[in-house]
Parts: sequence; structure tokens; C-alpha cells
Amino acid sequence: MLQIAADWLVYSVIRLDPASRIGQAVNFFVYDAVKILLLLFVLIAIIGFFRTYLAQDKIKLWLSKKGVWANFMAALFGAVTPFCSCSSIPIFISFLKAGVPLGVVFSFLVTSPLINEYLVVLMIGFFGWKITLAYVISGMAIGIICGVILGKMKLEKYLEKDMTGQPEQDCQVKYKNIPGRLAFGLLEAKTIVQKLWIWILLGVGLGAVIHNYVPNEVVQVISAKTGIFSVPIATLIGVPMYGGCAAIVPIAVVLFQKGFPLGTALSFMMAVAALSLPEAVMLRRAMKLKLIFIFFGITTLGIIFTGYLFNLLQKVLV
Repeated sequence: MLQIAADWLVYSVIRLDPASRIGQAVNFFVYDAVKILLLLFVLIAIIGFFRTYLAQDKIKLWLSKKGVWANFMAALFGAVTPFCSCSSIPIFISFLKAGVPLGVVFSFLVTSPLINEYLVVLMIGFFGWKITLAYVISGMAIGIICGVILGKMKLEKYLEKDMTGQPEQDCQVKYKNIPGRLAFGLLEAKTIVQKLWIWILLGVGLGAVIHNYVPNEVVQVISAKTGIFSVPIATLIGVPMYGGCAAIVPIAVVLFQKGFPLGTALSFMMAVAALSLPEAVMLRRAMKLKLIFIFFGITTLGIIFTGYLFNLLQKVLV
């Protein structure tokens, strides 16, 4: 139905030629942009409704425990919070001040931008459920493993002195009825879509240009020349960049469709989502440069490993 509406708008109302590249590019843009925005709003509202049942004091209690279970809970909490790498930092600092172990807090910091509701929605819309599920599992694994490794390294000495202290009190809204929870979900969906719509349009627009104007042969030649090094190159290119997943996912999927291996495209997307220069600057408030380099280095290695794994499993997932 949505594709029929897009065809009618582009080819009958705007009167673009269906056989032309511009016509196909505009059709691609209209269809994907509307589909993603609608899907995004509905699913974020549903997830926001269920998130009202998560009590912040209980979350801190779970995260304060030792062992891999705490890292798992931190990664899970990161996965259900709709934050980018920079937006996650205030919560990261809050957890540190609350006395949550450093390795556990890192599991949250890694996973929060890698996995969130709008990224999952975008990936389902573009990649399908199998690749999305594998991505979520791998993102959780990166967060848990990186957190465990960083926790074992005893790096607390590299935190700024005011990052350890007495737990802070959180102010949490109590929802007493279903309408209040539904209202929160709808408000969160509206707020997130208002923040992301321009990035979604930019990402889909760039994807439409790549999809219709960049020959497959060009992408395949680039991929062939980089060979086994395509994953680390894509990851290192993505690290200094900063952009929301709303803009990066459409670009990643088009690169994949053009011939880039799945793991190479996803490792680029992961690096842009989880690691960025603005994030490093903001983290300087909480930790010394050595700890920032260690955190970025271990997370980068985790993303590279995951990229190679996705390349190996590409035939199974696609």
C-alpha cells in the first residue's frame, strides 16, 4: 500500500519518469522516509510505554552487584535507552557517582548507542529481522565483554576524583495508571522523532543518491582492493565521525546492497554510533586521557572482531 502511494505521488502527481534515475531516486526517498518515520513513531511509543515499568532505584541496585550478571544488566539497560554516544555520558557519570563499578558502567556506555529502539526499528526496516537480531546480540556481547575486560584492568585510578562518592538521589516520575504510561510513550515517540526526522531524511536521501547514481562496480572494486582489511578500515573511518544511527543506517544498507560485505558495512555503522570525537571530549570530564584511549581501543577491537564475524556469517543471515 505504501509503495503504491509512493508510486502515485512520484510518477502521477510530480510526474517524474519511472525509467529515469531521478524518478527512481525520489521514489526510493519517499517510500523509505515515510515507512521509517511511521514505524519509528509507533514502536518507540510502545517501547516507551513498557519502559515506564523500569524503576531507576532497582536498576542501580542491579548494576551495583559484582560479576558478569551486572555487566549484562548494564548492557540490557543501555539497549532499551534511546541515547546516542554523547547523550549516554550524563547517565554514565551519574552511575559512577552512585558507586556502580567502572566495568559495569562501561557496559552501559558501549551498548547504549549501539542498540536502541529507533536503531532496531531502522534496521528491521532496511536489513530485515535476522540481521537485526544478530546485530542486537553482537552489540550486547561487545558491551558485556568490553565491560568485563575494562573492569578486570582496575582502571579506577584514571577517573577524575569527583567521579567517586556518595550515591545521588534520582527523581523518578511515578505512573499510577495506564493512560499516564501511554501518554509517556506517545510523548517520547514525538520527542525522539522530532529530534531525528531531519537525520532520517538526510540519511535516506544520501542512500537514495548512492543507490541510484553510484555504479555497483565502483563499490565492488573498492571492496575488492581493501580485501581482508576492509573491516578495520571501515571501523577506523567511522571512529572520528559523529552522526546518529538514523542517518548512518540507510547509508550502511545501501553500501551493503552495492557490494560491500555485511560485516564491513555494519562495523562502519557501529563505529560511528558508539565512538566519536565529541564523545571523547565529553568523557574527559569524567576520566583521564589514558582511560579514554583504552576504552576506545578495546571497543574498536570488539567492533572489528564483530565485523569479521558478520562477514563469515553473511550467507546464513542474508
